[in-house]
Amino acid sequence: MDPIEAPSQSYLIAQHVTYLVLSLGTTAWVGRTLYRNGAAFLADTFIGKEKLAESVNQLLLVGFYLVNGGWVVRALKGNLLPLNASAVIENVATNYGTVLLTLGVMHFGNLYVLNRMRRRAISDRNAAPVAPEQYFRPVGA
Repeated sequence: MDPIEAPSQSYLIAQHVTYLVLSLGTTAWVGRTLYRNGAAFLADTFIGKEKLAESVNQLLLVGFYLVNGGWVVRALKGNLLPLNASAVIENVATNYGTVLLTLGVMHFGNLYVLNRMRRRAISDRNAAPVAPEQYFRPVGA
């Protein structure tokens, strides 16, 4: 690589730090928001099993952080080397956009699964009564 075109170490560090702060900060904010607002949704799904609803919510949060944190850190190693400040902004925007899309896809995937679970729980609660196996004649008939 030509020394004139070599990425400046300070540009590369600025790119990585900016990307990590934006991506991990957004992941933490989204995770907390989903945890807080998902609690009511899960409580409705697991009626009478509040401890189970809280456990499921906590497990979903941990899984969310692991997958998204892993994605963010994995994407840190890229082939987009910044040659100037403009390239830093473009590279951060590209990587951060990918993180946002990943968060969105995971969010809608979770909503789909949880909605199916909730529908099933509501269906089980409102199950049709069982038909009687035999009938008794009234006395004197």
